[in-house]
Amino acid sequence: MVQPTTLGEFIVENQQDFPYATGELSHLLTSIRLAAKVVNREINKAGLVDILGAIGRENIQGEAQQKLDVIANDTFMRALRSMGQVCGVASEEEEYFVSFDDDIHHEAKYVVLMDPLDGSSNIDVNVSVGTIFSIYRRITPVGTPVTLEDFLQPGDAQVAAGYVVYGSSTMLVYTTGSGVNGFTLDPSIGVFCLSHPNMHIPETGKIYSVNEGNYVHFPEGVKQYIKYCQEYDEASGRPYTSRYIGSLVSDFHRNLIKGGVYLYPTGTMAPKGKLRLLYECNPLAFIVEQAGGTATDGKRRIMELQPSELHERVPCFIGSPKMVDTAHAFLRKYEE
Repeated sequence: MVQPTTLGEFIVENQQDFPYATGELSHLLTSIRLAAKVVNREINKAGLVDILGAIGRENIQGEAQQKLDVIANDTFMRALRSMGQVCGVASEEEEYFVSFDDDIHHEAKYVVLMDPLDGSSNIDVNVSVGTIFSIYRRITPVGTPVTLEDFLQPGDAQVAAGYVVYGSSTMLVYTTGSGVNGFTLDPSIGVFCLSHPNMHIPETGKIYSVNEGNYVHFPEGVKQYIKYCQEYDEASGRPYTSRYIGSLVSDFHRNLIKGGVYLYPTGTMAPKGKLRLLYECNPLAFIVEQAGGTATDGKRRIMELQPSELHERVPCFIGSPKMVDTAHAFLRKYEE
């Protein structure tokens, strides 16, 4: 029986695909792997100990902070701080970026942006949640304090991005710009093993993911696209299936494997869209493009957008390229 390739082995074997192959990025990914295992353990015992529910305060996003949000954020912060490759971290759960100024970080070249626990309100009802991360090389001189400029980089500057989905099985999916690979956690040995090599999103699909509770507030082009998805048409296999979990990582992961489109437009309670450019849209855009898909704000590539603030929100249309293109056609036709 052929032994599966572990995530650690895969990182080392493919280190040469990274343009700055000194081993630093490999160590950084290793720390993320370790933190993901710790968070997975905490999630799995969430119903047995008092870590469910809200903690009674809001995060910078104005969202009720869950106990597991704090646990996941602290876990990833500790793991990243313990390695000398990271000089700063920006988290969806923190108002400002965190600078690592210890001696071991003096020569650090990377910054990490993350959503430590996406969809955490679903934990109470045992629905899949996830972690999203994005890695950049700093642009200020090494050895100086990290600045906001290091974090406000367009998605095209990412050197690696990935997500972890904590579901019926726990998977870590990531890219360094040379394709997308997925690893499933084997709980019997506590190791991530390569289970989905060289992932490609289908060119089209039969699933659309959108919070239809906001339908009346959507732009007319989005409304018409949803109607298009619901209409019967034998040639194109419509009507499509509506699937919306409310956990971005879970919806994205399903569409990546099966084919589909995820929409979070303007016109909702969040006028500029709800998803965060730096913590959610950029890393998933990097992944989907490496898998052959498309990610836009309805007009422009997500990864070409220049961020202006840490918690900036943008509309997002992401998934199978033909489905995103069709959504664009409706947006142009009914442009307001």
